[in-house]
Amino acid sequence: MSYYKYARKQYDQPKDNLDEIWKERLQKWRREGTIEKQEGPTRIPKARQLGYKAKNGFQVYRVRVKKGNTKRRRPAGGRRPKTSGQQRFSNKKGKRVIGEQKVSKKHANLEVLDSYWVAEDGNHHWFEVITVNPEHSEIQADDDINWITDNRNRAEEGLTPASKKSRGLRNRGKGAEKVRPSQGANDGKGK
Repeated sequence: MSYYKYARKQYDQPKDNLDEIWKERLQKWRREGTIEKQEGPTRIPKARQLGYKAKNGFQVYRVRVKKGNTKRRRPAGGRRPKTSGQQRFSNKKGKRVIGEQKVSKKHANLEVLDSYWVAEDGNHHWFEVITVNPEHSEIQADDDINWITDNRNRAEEGLTPASKKSRGLRNRGKGAEKVRPSQGANDGKGK
């Protein structure tokens, strides 16, 4: 079995297959900050599948996103709380999208290429976000990736694969009439 095939198989059931490594990772990651720069990807086959290359200009960040629904802000002043609706409002974006946007906001000079899941526990999800420096000479010389120099603010504008999946843009044809040009244009009837 090749290394890549073996590494992919480990992440089919990571909690069972990785066991002690999984526990140690989570204990360490809980103590660290929300966004942490990585030396390289944790899941090498997955990162390479999404376009990562081990060359200058590529950087990987691990981001932590809180699980659960959002809480809506309450208006100031005395109003009857019964119908104000505070809890159990879902995010309009997926957790991966939120993670990508966190990294993009903190590192404005980098462009988000893609991201993937690495771990979760009862309270958090962890994702690794692959970023690219569009100003780097090695990136500009690489014909596989230099298209990203013309595509700025991908995460904020919802152009990453996670964003498109979250908005239902993977579906076409019958049943997907309300997702294009956007859900906002169709009064939120897209999902």
